[in-house]
Amino acid sequence: MKAAICLLAAGLGFCAQALAGSDDDLRRDALKRFGRLEAPSTASLATPEVELGRALFWDTRASADGKTACASCHPAEDWGADRRRVSVDARGEHTSRQSPTIFNSMGQPSLRWLADRKNGAEQAEGSMTGSMGFASKDAAVQKLSELQYLASFRAAYPDEPQPLNGRNYGRAIAAYEASLVTPAAFDRFLAGDSRAITERQKAGLRAFIDTGCAGCHNGLLVGGTQLQKFGLVKEYWSETGSAKPDVGRFSMTKKEEDRYVFRVPMLRNVARTAPYFHDGSVDTLDRAVRIMAAVQLGRKLDDATVALIAAFLESLTGDVPAHYAPPPAPKAALR
Repeated sequence: MKAAICLLAAGLGFCAQALAGSDDDLRRDALKRFGRLEAPSTASLATPEVELGRALFWDTRASADGKTACASCHPAEDWGADRRRVSVDARGEHTSRQSPTIFNSMGQPSLRWLADRKNGAEQAEGSMTGSMGFASKDAAVQKLSELQYLASFRAAYPDEPQPLNGRNYGRAIAAYEASLVTPAAFDRFLAGDSRAITERQKAGLRAFIDTGCAGCHNGLLVGGTQLQKFGLVKEYWSETGSAKPDVGRFSMTKKEEDRYVFRVPMLRNVARTAPYFHDGSVDTLDRAVRIMAAVQLGRKLDDATVALIAAFLESLTGDVPAHYAPPPAPKAALR
């Protein structure tokens, strides 16, 4: 098996059997670059704040049209992302960019493609007048009151005289989202289980590092922590066939240095969260790897190397959290 991988990887001149000398060497290198993701404790999933956030996240009634929930743009079957190129909000309008996965997202220092939300609480509170479609936060809070959420807000924030407000709405949803952590086979390998990932995936991990992919996609979430400008903008639009170039953070800041700058996406669960990139323009993982290598690294990867990197990225797939679903309690329990 290792000999076969050596032949596959020959285009870059490295051999799986001698990639880092041993699994231990590769593991140490990967731990320094990425780190090991761990699941939250069971007790942390049962707090009143998390339970409230879970109810709000899945409640379609808590929107202007009564049909849209946070979960509408992040379905479980898509590993918390959205297989559509863009999502549809409670006003029936298309979102401006592709919806990334919500799983593991609270570990990022900023959110959304433009890094324009500082944290999950700010993002969720902003969604009241965004994706949830309300004309104002007051209108959204009034709807929550009519849905008899007051008791749940009091349980979650007992020290506040008027706990049902937009700020706490954001805090509760962010607390729930922070519990959506998905350790994968890669993390078991980092913990010492050499059989957790295949020899092919180990070769792909080394290729991922050696080709330079880990320069942007590093840290615990294998990305998600940096802002990056497209290196070869024209090539990107040519490769993806996008009809309208997106100027990135420039649309928000109007600073020339922010033109074509986006937040680097995390790669946790990337093998299950197509389509790829901010415009959802690429449907397959191998094509996404190939395009990013060309556009950001100026490298044309051969088919064997692309396949190895894609194999490694498969090892980042975790299980959909068991509590990523509407709460089992009847609605009466919210009163």
